[in-house]
Amino acid sequence: MTLKLNFETVQIAGLVLAKIGNPSRDEPLQTSKQLFKVGDEDQDLLCPIFLKPFRNLVGQRFTHHSSLEKNEINTSVKTIFENSDTLLTQGCEIAERLYSKSSHPNIKSGDLCISLINSIDLDGEMKRAICILKSESMTPFLSIATRDGDLQLETEQGINPEKIDKGCLIVEHLEKKGFYVLTFDRAGSESRFWVRDFLGVRPIPDSALLSKRVAEMAVTAVSPAGVAEDSPPWDVNEPAQEALSYLRDQKQFSLQEFEENALRTEAAKSRFSEERQRLEEEEGIKLEENFEISKRDITKAKKLMKRMMKLDTGVELRLSPKVVDKPDDVLEKGYDEERKMSFIKVYFNEDLA
Repeated sequence: MTLKLNFETVQIAGLVLAKIGNPSRDEPLQTSKQLFKVGDEDQDLLCPIFLKPFRNLVGQRFTHHSSLEKNEINTSVKTIFENSDTLLTQGCEIAERLYSKSSHPNIKSGDLCISLINSIDLDGEMKRAICILKSESMTPFLSIATRDGDLQLETEQGINPEKIDKGCLIVEHLEKKGFYVLTFDRAGSESRFWVRDFLGVRPIPDSALLSKRVAEMAVTAVSPAGVAEDSPPWDVNEPAQEALSYLRDQKQFSLQEFEENALRTEAAKSRFSEERQRLEEEEGIKLEENFEISKRDITKAKKLMKRMMKLDTGVELRLSPKVVDKPDDVLEKGYDEERKMSFIKVYFNEDLA
């Protein structure tokens, strides 16, 4: 689920600051003793820095295997929304939870900023949000200053606004379902620490997400295993193209009909079942047997198809999804009898490199 948020009118109501060490390295936790108030002159500078990373992210929600009320971040955020005077105490509790989850040796220490944001425009309705940002790296800055009647070069260490490592924006919306949560982690999908261990969020299983996941699992299920590097993508991808084409032609997804008409073979059905189980266990997403198909999100699965050819002559071909769909528009394949070699002729208008 992706909702349209407008940040033009936002104001930062207050900040809780913390330094988060790693307990396994005996690094301490330091938290604010007082709420930090942002002056009017700094609002226009800080608001874009805080909120820019949250554009175009997929919505998630707080979850817990037992009960939503047992998700500690969800509880702290709910308390702040009910009484903004608790921002300092609840912000410090959030920092303490992050510290308690930071014992793995690979987790870096860093600076934490927790803020209450007012006036986020959600489809014309003003909402509040809690913004949590963590920076794990310091950047050296140079400045020229006047001292003792002369100019001197000074160095400082600071946070680069373009390189904030982790973030979370909890919008006061869909409270009973775990709020509407946006999150990012520069460490990528490999890092479960921020999303799972600390926040405890999962993607919201709407038609867009389910369509995307079904398409991705379909490509994985029907694609042949052990494909040679020199195998033409247009041949290897044919079963996946047929599966995606079937999904695009449907308005409603039916698991039973999909297995019969798109997967077909028992091997493909078995692989799809394994992917479905992995989706539920690792991502906490239960695949509904019937839902409305989002055709736009079906197309995104094309990125999983084979797009690279490595030939024995040292040549590598990387094809865009558009070319994989219709290779005959720009590629001509054949066999040279004189050289006793296969060839691929590429048609193009101009070199874009």
